[in-house]
Amino acid sequence: MMQRLEEVTRRWQELRDEQASPDVLADRKRLLEVTKKLAEIEPVVEAYQAYKKLVDEERGAREMLAGDSDPEMKGMAEDEVRRLASELAERERTLKLLLLPPDPNDTRNVILEVRAGTGGEEAALFAAELLRMYTRYGEGRRWRVTVTDLSEAGKGGIREAVALVEGNGAYSRLKYESGVHRVQRVPATEAAGRIHTSAATVAVLPEAEEVEVQVDAKDLRIDTFCSSGAGGQSVNTTYSAVRITHLPSNIVVQCQDERSQQQNRLKAMRILKARLYEAAQQEQQDQVAAERRSMVGSGDRSEKIRTYNFPQSRVTDHRIGLTNHRLAEILDGNLDLLLDPLIAQLQAERLERELASTG
Repeated sequence: MMQRLEEVTRRWQELRDEQASPDVLADRKRLLEVTKKLAEIEPVVEAYQAYKKLVDEERGAREMLAGDSDPEMKGMAEDEVRRLASELAERERTLKLLLLPPDPNDTRNVILEVRAGTGGEEAALFAAELLRMYTRYGEGRRWRVTVTDLSEAGKGGIREAVALVEGNGAYSRLKYESGVHRVQRVPATEAAGRIHTSAATVAVLPEAEEVEVQVDAKDLRIDTFCSSGAGGQSVNTTYSAVRITHLPSNIVVQCQDERSQQQNRLKAMRILKARLYEAAQQEQQDQVAAERRSMVGSGDRSEKIRTYNFPQSRVTDHRIGLTNHRLAEILDGNLDLLLDPLIAQLQAERLERELASTG
């Protein structure tokens, strides 16, 4: 592990030198590439530097323990050695986690899809609340969230929505949201006060890079229509909304949030490429499906991942058995209350498997 950390540190220094060179500073594309690579490995380097500092402190404490005959000073040195040894063990575990191969999609933007499931009007209302939760979460992380397609239902609910989430690390956090979200509460229309159960589905797709998904124009059917929704000069008056059908896969996407047909076409193509990229990835992942199920479940969208219980203000994540009683805060965008412990446990399980596989 230490050899690998030294290699990462050397690579970090090389990238820093390259970033400061006049040639790179004059080449905006290369500068962005170098800066991105630096940002990816900098947490590892910083953690390693902090670890080495602790190693030096522990060595000094052990030397003091061995060379001091005063009982009081010896006791203090023993306490310091125990403290530093414990902290070093924790730092070493953190370093091992940081050295695990990252998900190559973690730095990508996200195509987020929310759909009402079973439960009729109540499911549509819950789907709208989930969309708001993700929007607020994105705002808190300074991501840009743009709803590109929206099918509304009555009383403020939505049948389905597609949003583009742009920002650093968007996929690394939101990828855990794919699946069925179940809600338990008393609908406003329920006179007897009985708790109803309904659901909404969430799909999180990494946005594809231009070079990864090539789409032939002859494979597309592009239709235009009048956009619908609240307000705006172009609503119901101009053919600005765009629907694209990918004929080989029969995947259909549409976008109507922009006034310009060209802008809607560009966004629709981004969504289409993300879906094609996901389909290609899924084909590869099916080959190792059994292994993935042993790690974090099947990942199938029909799998219930979370339950939101309103009467008890409780949210339960079924993947790790986590229960949190801050439902209102979570729905208002504080999704890290669930994601932080979920990610920590999944990473810990992954580390244990890595250590077991390496003997």
